Amino acid sequence: MSEHIITMKNIVKNFYIGTENELHIIKNIDISVKKGEFISIVGASGSGKSTLMNIIGALDRPTDGHYVLDGVPLTAMSDNDLSDIRNKKIGFVFQTFNLIPRSTALKNVELPMLYGGMDRRSRIEKAKKYLDLVGMSDRMEHLPNELSGGQKQRVAIARALVNDPAIILADEPTGALDSETGRLVMDLFHKIHQEEGKTIILITHNQELAEETERVITLKDGRIISEKINGTYDMRAAQEELCS
Repeated sequence: MSEHIITMKNIVKNFYIGTENELHIIKNIDISVKKGEFISIVGASGSGKSTLMNIIGALDRPTDGHYVLDGVPLTAMSDNDLSDIRNKKIGFVFQTFNLIPRSTALKNVELPMLYGGMDRRSRIEKAKKYLDLVGMSDRMEHLPNELSGGQKQRVAIARALVNDPAIILADEPTGALDSETGRLVMDLFHKIHQEEGKTIILITHNQELAEETERVITLKDGRIISEKINGTYDMRAAQEELCS
């Protein structure tokens, strides 16, 4: 069995295919991600990172190329099968949180399990477990408009974890937060990576945050222009340095 949870070969994404103004957004990209790895994909606006994220997250299909996620080839799958893969194998964390306004934190975290057909008692038990993991057990009955930005993002992270996905895909997860709150959210990702062994892919334009991940893939004009291996991030040492 492959140690890679993601294998992408010759991924191409074009828009307006066959027209005079055809756009080549992703150009022959190869990416492999190991199980339990924490990587970042960085690039300026227009580099293709959002398009690539949509393909990794099975929200969009490549025009050409092959994509295998956790042993499952996705390229020829039906829309219904892709939807099922998204719910079971990918936990999404977005910049804008994407919480349902009229549902409590607990109900928001239950949602992926509801789609998966889990019974109510099991859903509640599991949702409470993950809200506790992200430090939000005392806010589980609050609505999103009663939570701060950082609290909303922690609820979103709990929701991303409840179906025990193969990967967590985080798209600019600190982009809507102030630097102090963003630091807390990044520390939470490090905790999940180190304690839960999750594979995490961080999409960001923030080079500083990218440097905390084990590997940085840099995109420009739809191509990978560099890959850099970093050391393992020591959360405790970083916090001690901050306090000194």
